[in-house]
Amino acid sequence: MSNTRLQPVDDLRPLGASTRNRWSVSATQANLIRPPVVPQPVTIDAGAKLVTFDLARTAIIVVDMQNDFCHPDGWLAHIGVDVTPARAPIAPLQRLLPVLRSLDVPVIWLNWGNRPDRLNLSPALLHVYKPSGTGVGLGDRLPGSGARVLERGSWSASIVKELTVEPTDIHVAKYRMSGFQDTELDSILRNLNVTTLLFAGVNADQCVLCTLQDANFHGYDCMLLRDCAATTSPDYCMAATVYNVNQCFGFVLESSVLTAALAGKRAAIAEVNAP
Repeated sequence: MSNTRLQPVDDLRPLGASTRNRWSVSATQANLIRPPVVPQPVTIDAGAKLVTFDLARTAIIVVDMQNDFCHPDGWLAHIGVDVTPARAPIAPLQRLLPVLRSLDVPVIWLNWGNRPDRLNLSPALLHVYKPSGTGVGLGDRLPGSGARVLERGSWSASIVKELTVEPTDIHVAKYRMSGFQDTELDSILRNLNVTTLLFAGVNADQCVLCTLQDANFHGYDCMLLRDCAATTSPDYCMAATVYNVNQCFGFVLESSVLTAALAGKRAAIAEVNAP
């Protein structure tokens, strides 16, 4: 039996912020069928085994590559931390991010960004970075520049200038070591129809690892880019992070291996699209 209420498909209009997760609607219809995602399989050597994942459902999360963590005039340097290790991911990310963007892989900057009134920061969290109640902690002004530590919109919380940020990139502010706690990160990833996450940034054993663990707990497939992540902690902390990711939470690989695999993918796509 025909349904006289059905309208031509042309009357339907897209509804949704992301093309990866979109309905079509009209005044009388709602078509809940999402557009199909064509798989883009990529196989990489992750050390223990070869891993094949779908580039069409992958995003990279770059954690805390900010002035306060990575710049010699930032907060960590001010309190006596050598930030040289935190700058190590800059060069490999400079090479990798343009390649990922060219293949429509979302780039997500997950940055610490406090509210100016610090109402999102509990005493327990403030204590971690200001244990004696004195000195320069979260939200306090740095001597010299006067910038407030990791305050959203400030120089302190800005991404280091050596890393290019494109208008199409996505920004998520966090204020815990895990980027999933009390943020919109999970909602964004689901709207992007993402299942695999590449992780980069600092500190590998703290904010990167906490976010990666939570991603695993949420059901995402996780890959730590070893040379695109770093820490100012002792070397054994990085070794433990790599061990635990491999053992419990996902895979560890070098960005050079990924870049080589992506070069092959780009060549294959170019050949298919050639006139």
